[in-house]
Amino acid sequence: QCFVLLRSLRDQLRQGAPAGISLDELSMGMSGDFEIAIEEGATVVRVGQAIFGARAQPDSFYWPAGGPDPAALALP
Repeated sequence: QCFVLLRSLRDQLRQGAPAGISLDELSMGMSGDFEIAIEEGATVVRVGQAIFGARAQPDSFYWPAGGPDPAALALP
């Protein structure tokens, strides 16, 4: 499960974190799987759809033609 791997990675990074960096938060999970994410240690979950319902606009409204252009997202 991805949540187990993410928690494990966070725990590994914690061990080598510089002083003052605690890495206490673990953001993972959304409306459809937040219970599992919390069981696996999530401290932040995204549950907008569970609260507000599905979006009025489909994803294609925001990301036409299957998604954003990866080149447009690349850092300079």
